[in-house]
Amino acid sequence: MAEDKQNGTQEETQVVAFKLLDEEYGVSILNVQEIRNLTDITRVPFAADFIKGVINLRGSVLPVIDLKQRLGLAETPYTEKTRIVTVTVDELHVGMLVDAVTEVMTIDNKPIDSKKAINAKDARFLSGIGNVEGRLIIMLNLEEIVGMPKDGK
Repeated sequence: MAEDKQNGTQEETQVVAFKLLDEEYGVSILNVQEIRNLTDITRVPFAADFIKGVINLRGSVLPVIDLKQRLGLAETPYTEKTRIVTVTVDELHVGMLVDAVTEVMTIDNKPIDSKKAINAKDARFLSGIGNVEGRLIIMLNLEEIVGMPKDGK
């Protein structure tokens, strides 16, 4: 990754891009542990609606979030392309159901425009929008999605 010599900040971010319905979303590759095929998910009684259940990941119990439901998108049936993207936020490990993983890409930090993210009540789930060769990638705020906002709310 390129670094700005004066500020020591990174000019690019590597992102795992994936599909939810017809839109492309992304999260920093630094948060992604692995991408798994869909497996049996055990429902958990009284869990939040967006928690699909748990899976056994090498002897550990991993909660799985239905990302479309969490973001208020329409539900669609699972396909052979449906994947579980396992991510780590602080010390919390969770899986996120996505329709398909498209690619790992590098996005310049400058085009990620957080001010133009949708001005809605659930915009807290978004951290910005990146533009890669004319493709818009909606960047997700994982802390909010898994329920661990940085400001402690």
